[in-house]
Amino acid sequence: MTNKIQYLVSEQQNSVYAMLNNKKIGEITYIRVGIDKLIIDYTNVEPEYRNQQIGLTLVRNIATIARNQKRHVITLCPFARAMFNKYSEFDDIRLMHVH
Repeated sequence: MTNKIQYLVSEQQNSVYAMLNNKKIGEITYIRVGIDKLIIDYTNVEPEYRNQQIGLTLVRNIATIARNQKRHVITLCPFARAMFNKYSEFDDIRLMHVH
């Protein structure tokens, strides 16, 4: 049995899942808006797996999707907004600076 967290992108479901031993331990969802925007609307990591940068990695996965699709990101989800405010690595795709 492996203890490595895997991140599975489901563009059909507009989400990324954090999986550990075939169990979903985290999820982030987004909505595509028009041809150049993406809204992160939900992030969740199971309580026993929090504070292990799983949520941040989920946000980074969405950032990669946004960059690949040349989209800017609106963070409606409070967790994603906090990550965008904390880490300057997201400045290139941030649509609105909201605290």
